[in-house]
Amino acid sequence: MQMAIRNVLLLLALVSLCNGLEIADRWNILNPERRAPLLGGTSLKNYCESWRMNVELNNIRGFEVVPQECISYIGKYMTSTQYKTDSQRAIEQCHLHLTSCCTLKGDGKDAWIFDVDDTLLSTVPYFKIHSFGGEKLNVTSLEAWMRKTKAPALEHTLKLFHEIRGEGIKIFLISSRRECVRDATVDNLIKEGYHGWSGLTLRGLDDEYKGVRNYKAEARRRLVEEEGYRIWGIVGDQWSSFDGGPAAERTFKLPNSLYYVS
Repeated sequence: MQMAIRNVLLLLALVSLCNGLEIADRWNILNPERRAPLLGGTSLKNYCESWRMNVELNNIRGFEVVPQECISYIGKYMTSTQYKTDSQRAIEQCHLHLTSCCTLKGDGKDAWIFDVDDTLLSTVPYFKIHSFGGEKLNVTSLEAWMRKTKAPALEHTLKLFHEIRGEGIKIFLISSRRECVRDATVDNLIKEGYHGWSGLTLRGLDDEYKGVRNYKAEARRRLVEEEGYRIWGIVGDQWSSFDGGPAAERTFKLPNSLYYVS
């Protein structure tokens, strides 16, 4: 009798172990019901969300690739409704700023600056086929994709762009794209509904050896000090769009944890 009870208990233990292994095997960072503990009891989902958030806060800088264990999580976020909602909240703050900040003088010197990639046009389709930032960026490959002019517009930014134009504010685009893709960039922007900007600054040969932060600050300096513009706002997805002087009245950061540009 005791032998039979022990056999039953052993069988139940084996069944429990197999079920546990099956559950563990099904766990992934996209399923919040499954918690695989890391150091200190932190789940992989928590870790990857913390990594993404600290990228947005500019605490994590200079990364060349998304951590391997977080590629799926970052990909899911960048293609999710949450990403679109986060972007929309940022753009709504631009709208509020626009209605309260600007005492326009009507002299043609009121300006607003936009970045291009992942601000006006989305590169998410490119990164979707390149591991969502899990591969080191290949500029040749990215520029070949840009020349196809298939980058879609960010819907909320497109609406803001035309609202700002409607206020009589001049729009300047300052991008880290290179001059060699100027024609493709202009074609893509127009195809997606952008038009009427007052200037498009891309990186020339002399800018290749500058950091993007310095290159963009110099472009703003020319607008302010040489041409007399007042910059009421800057919208971009990278902190290098805002760093350095002269500063704008307000800056607005859109979410992007696929890559880091400095």
